[in-house]
Amino acid sequence: MQQTYSRRSRRKKFPTHIIVFLAPATIIYTLFMIYPLFDSMRLSFFSADSQGQEFFVGLQNYITLFTDELWQPRLWGAFKHNVIFFIIHMIVQNSIGLLLAALLTMRITRGAGFFRTIFFLPTMLSVVIVGFIWELILSPLWGVAETIMGWFGLADLYQPWLGLEGPALIALSFISVWQFIGIPMMLFYAALIGIPEELIEAATVDGASAWKTFWKIKFPLILPTVGIVAVLTYVGNFNAFDLIYTTQGALAGPNFSTDIMGTFFYRTFFGQQLQLGNPTMGATVATVMFMIILVGVLAYLFLWQRRIQNYEL
Repeated sequence: MQQTYSRRSRRKKFPTHIIVFLAPATIIYTLFMIYPLFDSMRLSFFSADSQGQEFFVGLQNYITLFTDELWQPRLWGAFKHNVIFFIIHMIVQNSIGLLLAALLTMRITRGAGFFRTIFFLPTMLSVVIVGFIWELILSPLWGVAETIMGWFGLADLYQPWLGLEGPALIALSFISVWQFIGIPMMLFYAALIGIPEELIEAATVDGASAWKTFWKIKFPLILPTVGIVAVLTYVGNFNAFDLIYTTQGALAGPNFSTDIMGTFFYRTFFGQQLQLGNPTMGATVATVMFMIILVGVLAYLFLWQRRIQNYEL
């Protein structure tokens, strides 16, 4: 008995001050994130009558969303546009961000701090302001894009991109890339400067070029950061809304060509023009968005993380 008591007394107690510090944040996060998420999922299994009374319908909202001739085209159209939006960010934004980070960490680069500030500055601007400014720049009536392109002999290539069904989504994607390219750049930069200098110096002594040093030594060491940037890009783009709404409105024109999951959810939940808001169907769209994001995050955790662990072994 005495030995058992002594063992119990030696067990470390969980520090109470940590509970005190975490409790407020946990309560706030639960109230504003966890509870709305589960309540939205609950609402997706209900419908409402003309008096606003909710009644349980099971999976009927999901069946309607995926099979009804009015809902299905809009859902798959928004999803397809969101995939294009994400791919452009994944390839263009993250590749250029990695390139800029690599250049800024080179010893021959002068004024690296200044350039880091310049590249990161658009990230600090409001998306609404960025969308409004670029809408003015690209306007065929009073914009300066055609004039600037004329200085380089490219005036014939100018088109009102935001007003055309084909180029509108691509143009908005590149506007978003321009604004947020500083985020992957800074993450890659932080990872690159954390690489021990001894490894770089050893590669230089062995005669490795800067290109070979980057791909054979630096890039494998920052693979965990590459995975984090990829999943952040995925989550951020499938939650995107404000840039499309600012420039194209809730209808995501022209002719829904820039419609993504965020604008589709907004129109469904709150309504737009002749379309009345439907909270239960809006909750269904929100749940589908959550499941899409969850699948991507789980794929990162089980596939990419396992690949990195096998690479390290």
